[in-house]
Amino acid sequence: MASSEIEVVSSDSKPNNQPVILDVFTASAHGDFHKLRTFVEQDGASVSVPDVNGYYALQWASLNNFHEIAHYLIQHGADVDAKDGMQQTASHWAAVRGSVAAADVLLENGARVEASDINGYRAVHVASQYGQTAFLNHIVAKYHADFDVPDNDGRSPLHWAAYKGFADTIRLLLFRDANQGRQDKDGCTPLHWAALRGHAEACAVLVHAGTKEELMVTDNAGFTPVQLAYDKGHRHVAPFLSNQQRAHSNYWRGKLCGWMVTDIDYAPILFCIIVFLMILFMNSVLADHNLKKITAAVGLWAWTVLSLTVGALIMFYRCSSKDPGYVKRPGDLGTQSDTEDPLLNIDLNSSSVWTGNWSQLCPTCKIIRPVRSKHCPTCKRCVEQFDHHCPWISNCVGKRNKRDFFIFICMGTSISFLAAAIAIQRVWTSTPALPAGETWIHHVLVRHPGLLVFLVMDAVIFIAAMTLTITQASMIARNVTTNELANSSRYHYLRGPDGRFRNPYNHGCWKNCADFLFLGHTNDDNIAWPPLQQVVT
Repeated sequence: MASSEIEVVSSDSKPNNQPVILDVFTASAHGDFHKLRTFVEQDGASVSVPDVNGYYALQWASLNNFHEIAHYLIQHGADVDAKDGMQQTASHWAAVRGSVAAADVLLENGARVEASDINGYRAVHVASQYGQTAFLNHIVAKYHADFDVPDNDGRSPLHWAAYKGFADTIRLLLFRDANQGRQDKDGCTPLHWAALRGHAEACAVLVHAGTKEELMVTDNAGFTPVQLAYDKGHRHVAPFLSNQQRAHSNYWRGKLCGWMVTDIDYAPILFCIIVFLMILFMNSVLADHNLKKITAAVGLWAWTVLSLTVGALIMFYRCSSKDPGYVKRPGDLGTQSDTEDPLLNIDLNSSSVWTGNWSQLCPTCKIIRPVRSKHCPTCKRCVEQFDHHCPWISNCVGKRNKRDFFIFICMGTSISFLAAAIAIQRVWTSTPALPAGETWIHHVLVRHPGLLVFLVMDAVIFIAAMTLTITQASMIARNVTTNELANSSRYHYLRGPDGRFRNPYNHGCWKNCADFLFLGHTNDDNIAWPPLQQVVT
């Protein structure tokens, strides 16, 4: 598979690196308006004939986005749909470098946005081949270009974007409902081509936005995308696709059995563990007749543990059932017209919503999401300030429930520590002098098995809760999320001018903590320093 490459023919240059302008073609290519007018108006040069290679002056001007020159050429007789030897027009050349201004001049002067070359490539195909996402969006939104049309080999723009690994272009096309299951002449879907070339992010976007049926499709040679990835040795892509395929197979196997295997809900399990430990604590630590009577001090601490446990169950319910910060979709708002294109005037959107980062497009929810949000494949919603999806609360942790989650794990850490201290104090003070040869552990195991089981389970809870508490406290102090730390290389707004990690939302430990504790979240509009302009990769 090879794209139609358009290269700029280099011309001879003067010793001072100034280009030599010899004719209308070099003048158009280099944007020398003065000399172009001289050639046309004084020397009578034609702008409607090609050069020795069959290329037109309008193509050169369009390639380099010299829209004023393009307009001048059209006014003086240039054909907007003139084709070179590959049957490519100036619109094709404009698509190579994403020349939006030049494309506007061409299309507003009658150029055909659906003009195809010898390979059946249209401007949408060329834009996808070169990752010109903004250009592609412009001609689709403003000029209604067909973004899902196949070329002569049955490959749509989505095929080309997947083959080249342009994840942002893929997001845009999927956002506009491009057919992800289309098979080309080789039987390949876009996911086949992304897997064949080993583009990890492209594969992830396609899989998460798709129906998962694409994982099972075979090409004409009988290979699935997973098999192609393994065959080509893409070790970073093949395991991901294999896991997704296995999860998809288990899902339908579970459906046939009448129960779900994937997306396991652990919240009821954690609730039962908490209740079980509370009962075990009361029976085996507080009410064990083999232990001494409870003193006033121990009773007070025990009452504190039980009260905190009830409070933890309340916080558990809150962070499990509370909206974590779902981003509203068009259907939820009920304001967007069915005929309104959300990407038509995308540059006019509020800077707090749109920052020029095409990863803000959610192909599943069909929304432009805030910068720090992410689509959760489990909840199937986009979540503001997405931290992570926690299976133990069966919910995402995001902008609206992160404080509840943090309070819950803090209480869990405190409860497990205090309960363990009470249990150890109770059994230590109640243990008589041991006979020779008997250890303290053996004595506890024989005389207080329930208490020992409690201590083991409590230790596991303590380690897990304390680890989570320390981790979350560290990220709160820096105002960064788990998702951002894990995927920092993918988020351009987390890079400073030197390319190193730098969080624009970090206002210092005290302010970060104060905002979190008092507001429950931070204001993303109030940034410490402006993020770098997003670039299309």
